Amino acid sequence: MDVLHDAKVQYLEELANHIRETLIETLLEAGSGHSAGPLGMADIFTALYFHILNHKPKQPKWKERDRLVLSNGHICPVQYVTLAYAGYFPKEELRTLRKMHSRLQGHPHRGSLPGVETTSGPLGSGLSQAIGMALAARMNREKHRVYCLMSDAEHQEGNTWEAAMFAGKERLSNLTAIIDRNNIQIDGFTEEVMPLEPLRAKYEAFNWHVVEVDGHNIRAIVDAVHEAVAIYERPTVIIAHTIPGKGVRFMENDYTWHGKPPGKEEAKAAVRDIRTLNDRIMSEHE
Repeated sequence: MDVLHDAKVQYLEELANHIRETLIETLLEAGSGHSAGPLGMADIFTALYFHILNHKPKQPKWKERDRLVLSNGHICPVQYVTLAYAGYFPKEELRTLRKMHSRLQGHPHRGSLPGVETTSGPLGSGLSQAIGMALAARMNREKHRVYCLMSDAEHQEGNTWEAAMFAGKERLSNLTAIIDRNNIQIDGFTEEVMPLEPLRAKYEAFNWHVVEVDGHNIRAIVDAVHEAVAIYERPTVIIAHTIPGKGVRFMENDYTWHGKPPGKEEAKAAVRDIRTLNDRIMSEHE
């Protein structure tokens, strides 16, 4: 992983907002899909694909690549857009999101699109998939790392905790989980639907190293992954506190945007908000 200089931080912050803008355009074209989660995770996906992950977009099956498992598959629009920006497939293909015969379906499908490591849809299964990859890598003495991106609400699924217990028992230090702690799900706020706290203490009880970060702070995200790499005796989970709908004022922290796309006028307003956010970032770095 390269050193993160100030100029690179600014580049990544601006790129994350370009990804947000393309996300809005993609969801508008699709006429369906999730808005809040993908917008909230744009900074993390940008940091991963443009600074953290060891990968080669032109060689998606490169044996030494890091593996990224998206457990909460419904936020795949942000992964699709980021993969396109990284060069895995043409950006023009984003216009086919959720359309018949498209490679970009509402949940990712392994084998359909380069850069997609697993099929996901049923929540709670991603951590188990990532554990299998991490355990196999250790058995084969391979050096790549496995990253598992998860929603907070899928921690209401019992199989998530079975997986967490197993990873802690096996001391899978080549595994890093990142939880999108945005506090919402389709029916409301997580702490009202089914409380998750104390989330940190639960993972610590299962022998995980836990780091909590601002999920919109690029430098904090990268530093957390650096810390995870330095932990040799157990897996690490990064609890990333994010704002659902980040960058779009009328979507932020509104759970009703969990599972719906913007309309035409809403998309225009969203793009204006995101461009204003990017202007602010540029002025802060002057």
